[in-house]
Amino acid sequence: MSDNANITMVRRLYDSGMAPEVTAEIMAPDLVWDITPGFPNSGVYHGWDSVARDFFGPIMANYETFGAKAEQFFGDDEVHVFVLGHYHAETKTGNTADVRFIHLWTVRDGKLAHLTQAADSHVLQEALKG
Repeated sequence: MSDNANITMVRRLYDSGMAPEVTAEIMAPDLVWDITPGFPNSGVYHGWDSVARDFFGPIMANYETFGAKAEQFFGDDEVHVFVLGHYHAETKTGNTADVRFIHLWTVRDGKLAHLTQAADSHVLQEALKG
């Protein structure tokens, strides 16, 4: 798979809002989802089911809305796609936050196999203080 095809696949994930039919098609069964320390529910998750249940499930309990807006995509070789963007969140208490992120995706056999995330966790933690 070429860099352009990898970027197209990653862009499709963000454009879909992580729609279930898209994640089912493009996530590797052994996906590794690595969230930076300090971010709510930070840690390393294995498999999309765990990501949905153990990462997004608890996070979404704190927010009215939470979404990732990808702004720039870069491919470095045959297997990596970098995404720069921001999260926009509105907490249950009405606070809002725009949090910059960088996502590094690793593609294996035409599937998204690994995410490494880094984000300004402090901004999001402050919004949660309510």
